[in-house]
Amino acid sequence: MRKRGKRHGELEPDFIKLGPLEFHPVVFPVSALVILGFTVWGFVRAQADAAATEKIFSDTLDWLATNFGWFYILTANLLLAAVGVLICSRFGRIRLGGAECKPDYSYGAWFAMLFSAGMGIGLMFWSVAEPMYHFGSPPGILASGSPEAAREAMLITFYHWGLHAWGIYALVGCAIAYFAFNRGLPITIRSTFYPILGERVRGPFGHLIDILAVVATLFGVATSLGLGVLQVNSGLHYLFPNQIAASDTDAGTSVQMLLIGGITLAATASVVSGLDKGIKRLSQGNLILAASLLAMVFLLGPTAHLLDAFLQNLGNYLSRLLPLATWTETYREGEDGGWQHTWTIFYWGWWISWSPFVGMFIARISRGRTIREFALGVLIVPTLLTFLWLTVFGNSALHEEMAGAGGILAAVNDNYSTAIFKLFEHYPMSQITNGLAVIVVITFFVTSSDSGSLVIDTITGGGHPKPPVIQKIFWAVLEGAVAAALLYAGGLKALQSAAITTGLPFALALLMMAFCLFKGLRRERTDPGANP
Repeated sequence: MRKRGKRHGELEPDFIKLGPLEFHPVVFPVSALVILGFTVWGFVRAQADAAATEKIFSDTLDWLATNFGWFYILTANLLLAAVGVLICSRFGRIRLGGAECKPDYSYGAWFAMLFSAGMGIGLMFWSVAEPMYHFGSPPGILASGSPEAAREAMLITFYHWGLHAWGIYALVGCAIAYFAFNRGLPITIRSTFYPILGERVRGPFGHLIDILAVVATLFGVATSLGLGVLQVNSGLHYLFPNQIAASDTDAGTSVQMLLIGGITLAATASVVSGLDKGIKRLSQGNLILAASLLAMVFLLGPTAHLLDAFLQNLGNYLSRLLPLATWTETYREGEDGGWQHTWTIFYWGWWISWSPFVGMFIARISRGRTIREFALGVLIVPTLLTFLWLTVFGNSALHEEMAGAGGILAAVNDNYSTAIFKLFEHYPMSQITNGLAVIVVITFFVTSSDSGSLVIDTITGGGHPKPPVIQKIFWAVLEGAVAAALLYAGGLKALQSAAITTGLPFALALLMMAFCLFKGLRRERTDPGANP
């Protein structure tokens, strides 16, 4: 095993060679065994008693949200505040990679990869379903289906998909990039803890950190892949109702297993081709397809209304961000409490579980940016694009429902994954938009899977810059297997439970990571040539 790099204080990637494999001797096998063990358990347990297995996931979700919801909310707020400090402080002038380093990618390519890796499948799944759900079941005292409920529905959706999500990603990405590019440490999660662990990052504490990151990443990505497959199944059923079963039927489960297998093969091919050829090109193509779908809905729908709605949604979000960010549903306990557990706590756990994946990925593509440029770019641009997407799809659905066209809210109450396709029924060329939506979901699936596989392979390779292809294939296939196990064992509840459960231990790690980043940046200001 390699211990030191060529320069004093610089640590090389930590891996062993075993035939064609090059992996970390602890992180790789332990992570693989934990995840494989869960996958086998999920299939076997669900086969024996599907209802009991689904109840396990549901009870786990309720217990974690009830007892640790406050911690998820506190963590998300602290991490967003930390990114704000990075932007406003003198640390913002530090360049990732050194003073003379130039960016590896243009702004266009950079933003395309950011957006595709960070939000894709989830936005397709929830952009109609979530606003419509809140419209029909607002969490406050508002009347269901009222104009006020529509306004609050978009506010809540913006909150869940806005600055908090990208603040978590920005903090993790900045920490990884700084310690890798400026301090010569391997590009892995444990490296960000060097200021408090020192050489012990190569010991048990470092192993545990990377294992937690791998498990969180894989289950976070698998949650997204599961949502994507549900939606692809629903889209294909709309296009071919006599040939493809609906997603909420037993036959639909078989369809989903086949879809996971086929799309995972495509993701594997992209992973094998590498970051520059596969992921970069696919992300750019994916963004073009998504933009085409967005433009079609914008032009076919209530265009002037959507422009009005975007401005009002944005202003409403900014003016009410602080009360929303500190709301914990305290005074609704015993009355109608629990709404936040299913929504806000799920999202915060999901974003936290995704943060090793998205953070490491955006770190890899952000060398040469200043910390201020990096933080503003990651925080602002994807958030605004996300808000635009949510407004076009969410407000279009709300407009149709409030105009009396109907059907969308009923579809959401019946099956979330059908919501976006139900919206398309109200516009011309619905077959074309349905088909394009299915293609966009599939390409989002592939970009999420291949980006996640690349990140997991880097972590389990001890920071290996170019892990062997066979290992990338292993992790891409395992992501698909976990998504299949979650869908088979408990459906949407299992996906939500997996995100919250794996996000909990990593939330504490993220708070420590933020402390380590500021500790390292303070040393950078006083001694730029210092060792890690």
